[in-house]
Amino acid sequence: MTDTKSALIIGGSRGIGRASCLALARDGYDVAFTWHSAQDDAAGTAKEIEAMGRRCAYFRADMGEPDAPERAVNRAIEAMGRVDALVTVAGVTRWNSTAELTGEKIDEVYNCDYRAVLLCTSYAARHMIEHEIKGSIVHISSVHAFAAWANDGVYGGMKAALNRTTESEALDLSLYGIRVNCVAPGMTSVRGEDSPENLRREWAYKIPLGRYGCARDIAEAVAFLASDRASYITGVTLKVDGGMSLPAMNDDSRPEAGYGWDRRRMQVRG
Repeated sequence: MTDTKSALIIGGSRGIGRASCLALARDGYDVAFTWHSAQDDAAGTAKEIEAMGRRCAYFRADMGEPDAPERAVNRAIEAMGRVDALVTVAGVTRWNSTAELTGEKIDEVYNCDYRAVLLCTSYAARHMIEHEIKGSIVHISSVHAFAAWANDGVYGGMKAALNRTTESEALDLSLYGIRVNCVAPGMTSVRGEDSPENLRREWAYKIPLGRYGCARDIAEAVAFLASDRASYITGVTLKVDGGMSLPAMNDDSRPEAGYGWDRRRMQVRG
C-alpha cells in the first residue's frame, strides 16, 4: 500500500466538492472523486489536481443507486491504493410541501443525502480499520439542520439527522483513531462566482458578515477538519455561514434589525 495519503470526495466535479478536491490536493493528498452529471467539469477538476503534482482518479456514480456507495469506495481504493480521508458532498436539495409529499420524493432525498452518506462512511471506515489508518471523515450538512424552513421537512430533516449521526459515528470510530465531523454551509455561491458583486447579491443583507459564502470558504473548513491541525476534534458540526444562523427572526434588539441583521438599512462593510 502506498505511503502517500489519498482522499475520496463523493461529488467532486464542481462547487463545494471541486473546491474540496483542490484544497486537499494543495495539502498533499492524492485525490479520487465521483461525478454524476458534469463530466466536462470533472475532467477540468482532475486536470487542476494533476497540475499540482498529485495523482487523480475520477468516475461516475449516482448515489441514489443502492450499491453506489460500496462501488465508489472500492474504486477509489483500487485506483489510489488507500483512502485516508472521505468527504461526502454529493446530495440533492429539494423543497417539498408537507401536503404534497410522496414516498418517491422522500426516498430521493433520503437515499442521496443520508443513506448513501452512511454507507460511504461504513465502507471507508472498514478499509481504514483493516489497514490501521487513522483517517478523517467529513460530511457536508447544512444550516437547514438547525432551523425550520417552509417546505423543508425532508431536506432539513435529513441534514439534522446527519449531524446527529456524525456524533455516533465519531464515538464508534474513535477506538480506531478515525475522526468524523460535519461542515454546515449557509447561503453559498457554489458555481465559482466569488466576486464581491456576486457574493453580495439578493439575500446577502440577511447575513451578519454581509455576503454569501463561496465554495472555497467551505473547502477550507473541510481541509482543516481533515488535517492533523484538527487532530483533537471529532463529532462536531462546524457552521460556515457568515453568522446567518445566529439572529432570531424577530430579533429587534437593534433598531436596524429586520430578519436577522437587515443589511438594507446598514452600510455593508468591505
